[in-house]
Amino acid sequence: MTAASSLWRRPLELLAAFAAIAIAWDLYVRLSDAPAYLLPAPLDVGAALIQSMQSGELAQHLLYTLKNLMLGYVAGALLGVTSGATLAKSPRLEKILGGPILFLQTAPKIALAPLFVIWFGLGLASKIALIISLVFFPVLIGTMVGLRSLDSRLGDLARLLKLNLWQRLWRIELRAGLPEIFVGLRIGAVQAVVGAILAEWMSGKQGLGYLMTFASATYKTPLLFGAVVLTALIGVAVYQIVETIEKRLLAWRDAP
Repeated sequence: MTAASSLWRRPLELLAAFAAIAIAWDLYVRLSDAPAYLLPAPLDVGAALIQSMQSGELAQHLLYTLKNLMLGYVAGALLGVTSGATLAKSPRLEKILGGPILFLQTAPKIALAPLFVIWFGLGLASKIALIISLVFFPVLIGTMVGLRSLDSRLGDLARLLKLNLWQRLWRIELRAGLPEIFVGLRIGAVQAVVGAILAEWMSGKQGLGYLMTFASATYKTPLLFGAVVLTALIGVAVYQIVETIEKRLLAWRDAP
């Protein structure tokens, strides 16, 4: 398989899956004669999205969600990698912070969301904080696992090259731990989308999450379905971007 065909294989698979779901959805609506206010046809959903796009409303909400998603994901990933590397290199610090981290990790974030609104207000800060909280822990765990499962021969190599702590961490350990770190980044990417929508759902008047609440409250079911589909597509796109970066950086794993 050539590199070009491998690059296009996954998008084509996703497109085929999306088309299959749309066809099955349309057939079910036609055969079951489901009411449009409960389950609109895919064409009606597409028409609602086009109408919202033409009015400029959809683009405004979409850009707002994407901006929050990008800010929260990047900040959460950086904090997760930094904290994970710090804890992996300091067992004493991990022993002190392990309990609080476990408590915060297992706490349901949907229950914490109202607290973020109280602490950080209804603006951008509460939304970014919620996204960071969902991205941080998967990346933290992935980084710790990656740095602690390294081949012991890499330590011998670092001593042979007389690398100091930071050189060893940057030039050897973080790079060797990238497969596990990217596992956390991929999980965090999906979680970031959930966090962005949840935050907009609970507060604010912008974003796809708000558009869902607005469409639901005004019984605009096709627009509600359209926002849900669009959110799912964003999740797939973000996941694919992270996976593509991972394949590029870890191409050596597939080398013969």
